[in-house]
Amino acid sequence: MAFYTGDFFQKVIRSTVYGALLLWLYITGSMQAHANRLTIEVTRGIDNPMRIAIVPFRRDHKQGLDLASVIAEDLSRSGRFETLDRDLMLSAPASSDEVYYRDWRALGVEFLVVGQSTLVDGKRDIKFELVDITNKISVFTRGFAADDRYSRKLAHKISDAVYQNLTGIPGAFATRILYVSGAKDLNSPRPNRLYVADSDGANFKVVLESKQPILSPAWSPDGKHIAYVSFEKDRPAIFRQNLHTQQREQLTNFKGLNSSPSWSPDGNRMAMVLSKDGNPEIYVMDLRTKALTRITNHYGIDTEPDWMPDGKSLVFTSDRGGSPQIYTASLAGGKPKRLTFEGVYNAGADVSPDGSSMVMVHRANAGYQIAWFEFSSGRIIGLTQSSLDESPSLAPNGAMLLYATKIEGNAELAAVAIDGGFRYRLPSANSDVREPAWSPF
Repeated sequence: MAFYTGDFFQKVIRSTVYGALLLWLYITGSMQAHANRLTIEVTRGIDNPMRIAIVPFRRDHKQGLDLASVIAEDLSRSGRFETLDRDLMLSAPASSDEVYYRDWRALGVEFLVVGQSTLVDGKRDIKFELVDITNKISVFTRGFAADDRYSRKLAHKISDAVYQNLTGIPGAFATRILYVSGAKDLNSPRPNRLYVADSDGANFKVVLESKQPILSPAWSPDGKHIAYVSFEKDRPAIFRQNLHTQQREQLTNFKGLNSSPSWSPDGNRMAMVLSKDGNPEIYVMDLRTKALTRITNHYGIDTEPDWMPDGKSLVFTSDRGGSPQIYTASLAGGKPKRLTFEGVYNAGADVSPDGSSMVMVHRANAGYQIAWFEFSSGRIIGLTQSSLDESPSLAPNGAMLLYATKIEGNAELAAVAIDGGFRYRLPSANSDVREPAWSPF
């Protein structure tokens, strides 16, 4: 997705797939060679969050990660919890047996996370408990063990366990994100970079560096591979890449547009947009045989496919009705069905994990915002208020979404809860960032 306004939008929509050319023009020559870690700035909280304390874990070693700090940051970032400042803690229990419930009640704490960590020959062993202060009980006790290099991931897994137990929703803190980073100076000759990072922006590393644009990163269902569009061979081509081995494979080399890769739920197929037959259409490639099946056939522009969870149908953006709207098409055939009618612009859909709804870029009057759409009722609820929001990507638990936005002229990422009640920004001090993609579990 890209930002489209006025007459310029009308010209671009007739010449190419939404987003590909305009975003190319927007970012060509604008990438920076190095990007700092994304930071997190909470911009809106929710009313009456749960009050929880994450006690520094007792450990038999001085070196290593502060696990409790990472867990506290995770839970605070979810918007559902208010974490107690450790300077206010009256004690530092490592198990429920050491908890003085009266002290924690006096501090207004409802739940407590306590634990201990041992480190032997580079192996970290963690035991932790979730304690219910109100009812004076240990909710659960669990343990994790791994190489100390993966301590941050263990901390995220602890956050996931606590979050799921207290909300009933699987946590997504141990997931990762993809994003494209570039220089704020549009005259910079430095290359484009595709990054992968933890969901909190930590452990970021370069996946791909190119002097040409990188667009539409997408995750495979198992999280082991990614796909993206690269212009490194002077025209757009779709690549897939193994994140562990870094081995790359070029999947398309057709004349015209090759864009918008989207993995099927089983990981064996990929939906994409090709204009090899003269007009941008939706195709599905069998990744084992590379055989292509054409899904749409219309003089309008069809683009931005996303799969329904059952793998039997797709949603996509099309201007076949006169303006960009979301349609659905069955892989078994038949005429595509229009889904969105409210607003002059609806595009870039990302279907929820349960298949009941989707998020999309929506324009009713002025500006382009992220909105939630319910399939059964057709109801639309706006989630953002900025004027230039794009590329929504849902977390695998469906509770939060990432998107790209413009704030005071800077391109950055932001996140919002699916109910709109909590939001935060992920700016980078030295770079513009865009094209987010949230990984599966």
